[in-house]
Amino acid sequence: MIRNDIRNVAIIAHVDHGKTTLVDVLLKQSGVFRDNQVVAERVMDSNDLEKERGITILSKNTSVIYKDIKINIIDTPGHADFGGEVERVLKMVSGVLLLVDAAEGPMPQTRFVLQKALDLGLKVIVVINKVDKPDARIAEVHDEVLELFLELNATVEQLDSPFIFCSGRSGTASYLPDKQTEDMTPLFDTIINYIDPPEGDESAPLQMLISSLDYSDYIGRIGVGRIERGVLKANSDVVVCNYHGNSAPYKARVNTVSTFSGLGKTGVDSATVGDIVSLSGIEELTIGDTVCEPADVTPIPFVKISEPTVEMNFMVNDSPFAGREGKFVTSRHLRERLYKELLKDVSLKVFDTDSTECFKVMGRGEMHLSILIETMRREGYEFQVSSPTVIMREIDGVKCEPIEEVSVDAPDEYVGSVIEKLGRRKGEMVASVPMGGRTRLTFYVPSRGLFGYRNEFLTDTRGKGILNTIFHSYEPYKGEIPTRSAGALIAFESGESITYGLFNAQERGRLFIGAGVPVYAGMVVGSSPKGDDIAVNVCKKKQQTNMRAAGKDDALRLVPHTKLSLEESLEFMSSDELLEVTPKNIRIRKKILDHAQRMRIAAHNK
Repeated sequence: MIRNDIRNVAIIAHVDHGKTTLVDVLLKQSGVFRDNQVVAERVMDSNDLEKERGITILSKNTSVIYKDIKINIIDTPGHADFGGEVERVLKMVSGVLLLVDAAEGPMPQTRFVLQKALDLGLKVIVVINKVDKPDARIAEVHDEVLELFLELNATVEQLDSPFIFCSGRSGTASYLPDKQTEDMTPLFDTIINYIDPPEGDESAPLQMLISSLDYSDYIGRIGVGRIERGVLKANSDVVVCNYHGNSAPYKARVNTVSTFSGLGKTGVDSATVGDIVSLSGIEELTIGDTVCEPADVTPIPFVKISEPTVEMNFMVNDSPFAGREGKFVTSRHLRERLYKELLKDVSLKVFDTDSTECFKVMGRGEMHLSILIETMRREGYEFQVSSPTVIMREIDGVKCEPIEEVSVDAPDEYVGSVIEKLGRRKGEMVASVPMGGRTRLTFYVPSRGLFGYRNEFLTDTRGKGILNTIFHSYEPYKGEIPTRSAGALIAFESGESITYGLFNAQERGRLFIGAGVPVYAGMVVGSSPKGDDIAVNVCKKKQQTNMRAAGKDDALRLVPHTKLSLEESLEFMSSDELLEVTPKNIRIRKKILDHAQRMRIAAHNK
């Protein structure tokens, strides 16, 4: 059976190349919204973090109707840390739209997602987006994409993939770069004509692979996937099995079945081959499970998700301010929330440790873990985390560490500084391509060498540089890398920060807090340009006397302080510090709060 009334496609690309904006246009031009309906920009980025950061974190399903054919579209993340989302949703589709920025060209994540699509034998439509940008290099980018296909050993058919030139923001597309039509018709027609319709045996026993999970407080766990064969009916008995044998097959019952319609879901009595559906009622369901008919239990092979490369410890908050600001503060709350995250995120790993108040969490990168921290913080959780460390492996008896492929796009005058800084961090430059006033550099850098570098990079390039990373491989340990060059300004006593104390402290370095902020002894309140930590008394008050002197009562002027974001705090932290995370505040603190005890340990280590 061939379902000519359906096409299943995913949109894949590097971060910021315009995937979600393109989906907006496809939804609008297919008539999903009313003419007078107010629609937010990047409507698929539905959660608050996605809207604030302008990035897609979770892959999402939608659908449009064009010429009586339903096109199921999956919008995927572009950031390398969320590559696990891309890997698994590709099993649901027959083809992909590969978006490439007309100015930037193929980037590290472009290579990663295209490799996954080619390995699965999916058909590819190359969409060169943002052709209306002033610095667009359409002809060069076209050739660079073809070169990338060759490097990734594409088949002859894949090399012959169609190219569409479009502007997602303007809502136009064409077959030729210099002649845009008025709408997205060329792209719609190419999807219909080039992407294969799904096919399978409708009369065979049911088989459906769960590629994505959602959760509802009302109906529990929701599985999303494509029906490979047979018919899935609501209120039917099934058997759930797993290709990798993670769990023994077990009987279950499907309560509801829904198909995706525009931005919502439509409940149906049954769905058949090629439909992308969501189902509820199976509480133990996990990503990679196959839902089968009891008469024929055959699991579908599922892609092995790439291993995590960065780990952190999540702990119960034990600072002097513990329990003041959070709603969920106990180890039970923390453990339940972390293990609940595993139900949706296949790239994450959580382990119990010897301590009941500490849990080891592994992820794809700093961004991956920081999104989890920020999400939990907004849900009312209070906890503390250690500084991120890379996960070492022993390969053939040799200690190996993860290496990142780093792509840097920077103005020519700042290239020397970038090369010098990454060289110090054991980076190896493998390519340098001039791009008319700018240069694109490619490095292989140990993952731990990039901790704390992103802000330094933006400073060195005056905010004009673009830095992207993606996991490359594990290689033998590269040796010691210099850690944070700046020291910390540490509060000497507990209390409330006073302008007089801050005025004296600001001469020692850059402050992270202003006046009237509660602090405790051992809390990091600033950074020092010197490498050593310095204890400062930001709670110190001016001594009152009954004597007056000229100039003595002049107003004290404070330099504006720097308030660190969550990512900046994680980058700044050193191995002897913790990050206290609450719904209201983020504080860096020393693991050992007592100043005298820290001094004794420092003297002993010397």
